[in-house]
Amino acid sequence: MSRCSRLALGVFMLLAAARPGLAQSSNDEEWKITDNSFLVEEAFNQDPHIVQNIFGFQRQTARDWQFTFTQEWPAPYERHQLSYTIPVQALDGTRGMGDVLINYRLQVSGEGRGRPAFAPRFSVILPTGSVAAGGGTHGVQVNLPFSKRRGDWYFHWNAGFTWQRTKDGVSLLSPAAAGSVIFRARQMLNVMLETTVVGVAGVLDTTAAAPPASARTLTTTISPGVRGGWNLGEDKQIVIGAAAPITRSAGETTPAAFLYFSYEGPVRGLPRK
Repeated sequence: MSRCSRLALGVFMLLAAARPGLAQSSNDEEWKITDNSFLVEEAFNQDPHIVQNIFGFQRQTARDWQFTFTQEWPAPYERHQLSYTIPVQALDGTRGMGDVLINYRLQVSGEGRGRPAFAPRFSVILPTGSVAAGGGTHGVQVNLPFSKRRGDWYFHWNAGFTWQRTKDGVSLLSPAAAGSVIFRARQMLNVMLETTVVGVAGVLDTTAAAPPASARTLTTTISPGVRGGWNLGEDKQIVIGAAAPITRSAGETTPAAFLYFSYEGPVRGLPRK
């Protein structure tokens, strides 16, 4: 295990060990925060007539950062969900809009005895981004998220890929896998450990005479974090969180800081069950 992996695991275990000093929660209690992970997707769609607004900000270096806004809508009930993601990012100090994602997710199954929740997602990538800031490609993304609870622990795992076509006509295929474990320290306070592994495809630098080509770089991220929330009445919730992702790619290790904010509440005109 690498030094970064040991550090992330140590932070997670330290936070989890703090539970005895906190109010105990019953294993049979309903989880109050279930769809607010940072890097790993959960297999839960939005409840009927409830819309979620998600803001995320990650800074890796003084020159590289990304801000994303995602809005999730039931369509019109829980089985079908539509959403969109708008990123704004900076690459080597060059700021610009990223590529917008239009997402559809199907709630194939909910959790059952011995059965995880499953909600596959299909996304269309629109070439709205600045090429200088790392955008400007079109493509599709497929992700298969599963989620399963065990008492005060929630486990999530993903598998999928992203296919993109650059303006130079190069096809980029990036397979991905991810997993996370969420610990309920208190009813509205969760400790998190997320891991993602992505074969990031990129365009190789070639000579003017050679056609553009692609290559993959294995990128692994381990991210300990924490999230907490407040229920505002029966159908409104605010969740905030923070994490410290550590990424290993091309022989280099890069720490980062991640901040999260979510608000979900009812919208007039959307049908209830």
